[in-house]
Amino acid sequence: MEKVVLAFSGGLDTSVCVKLLQEKYNMEVITACVDVGQPEIEIIRPAQVANKLGVKKHYTIDAKDEFAEEFIFRAIKANAMYEGYPLSTSLARPLIAMKIVELAEKVKADAIAHGCTGKGNDQFRFESTIRSGSLCSIIAPVRDLSLTRTEEIAYANENNIPLPYDKEYSIDENLWGRSIEGDVLEDPMVETPEKAFEWTVSTENAPEKAQFLDITFENGVPVAIDSIKMGAVEMVTECNSIAGSHGIGRIDIIENRIIGLKSRENYETPGAVLLLTAHKALEQLVLSREELRFAETITQTYSDIVYKGIWHEPLREDLDCAIDNMQKRVTGLVRLKLHKGSIKILGRESIFSLYSEEAVTFEDKETDQREMAGMVKNYALQAACYQRVCKKD
Repeated sequence: MEKVVLAFSGGLDTSVCVKLLQEKYNMEVITACVDVGQPEIEIIRPAQVANKLGVKKHYTIDAKDEFAEEFIFRAIKANAMYEGYPLSTSLARPLIAMKIVELAEKVKADAIAHGCTGKGNDQFRFESTIRSGSLCSIIAPVRDLSLTRTEEIAYANENNIPLPYDKEYSIDENLWGRSIEGDVLEDPMVETPEKAFEWTVSTENAPEKAQFLDITFENGVPVAIDSIKMGAVEMVTECNSIAGSHGIGRIDIIENRIIGLKSRENYETPGAVLLLTAHKALEQLVLSREELRFAETITQTYSDIVYKGIWHEPLREDLDCAIDNMQKRVTGLVRLKLHKGSIKILGRESIFSLYSEEAVTFEDKETDQREMAGMVKNYALQAACYQRVCKKD
């Protein structure tokens, strides 16, 4: 009997996959849940469900530190955002797939399976990473059998497969963000119900009193809040808590999926919004104009690579090299004010600051302003020529 490792969340899709792999594919199933910061119940439940479904063995793989240090911190340095929101789900998928590949190699599996449908983004993200690191065949039972959600539920009931606890929406959660979709949210005219949110309060219920805080960066990544040093996981968790308590980080967009479908998505990314806002403010102080312009191009390309699930694309590694070099000077402190869903930058400082108060002040007597006359005279010369040549009438 061939052996397959299934990326397992314990949700409807992956639970149905266990039984399908056992009965229709005649395979010995090993399940694995990769912990990238989802709620504890999402770690405990998969083990319980896997045991009930009679898998050969279930593994829980703790990858929180690696996710924070090697993925989230890279995303901060790159200011990674896709169509206006910080990447979270897509950022974790390559790491999950990498851990599944490592396990498959360890147990000498013949195949790797996932529970993705044929409409979503994750099929691309999982499979591109798996193929980059494994020669195992890939099985996607839900997609391969073209099952609808109704058919999956019926199959689960027929085979005594434990269904997930009552959940109205399709939710994916990790350290960096929480995505919410499905059910009533499929109608873009329906306001997202308050009960869909867990990490953030509404702006109406946010504290009347503002909160002030300092975030310290070293080489482009956050290392301290109000001078208190923190590790990567603790930093992200604390920022989620702080920003979420002020109603920061709710995003409702119509997103363009990889296959071209438009999808209504809600995201809760309070810590990401806070840290990216602070990071960009510090970059403005220490990077040159040309670096900042090029950084915008890097951000767009980097974000597309992450969203599309091609983490192993060599261009991503090339961009990381450029980013790391630029980020050596993104070291310093940013002071912020959080209030009722908003973040205000109050100040920033760095030993690498390119800002010169002496040069910019209107009280400067050292600079001879008359020296600028020649430069200004020929400024926009071609535009002036155009006006004379083309607008004679």
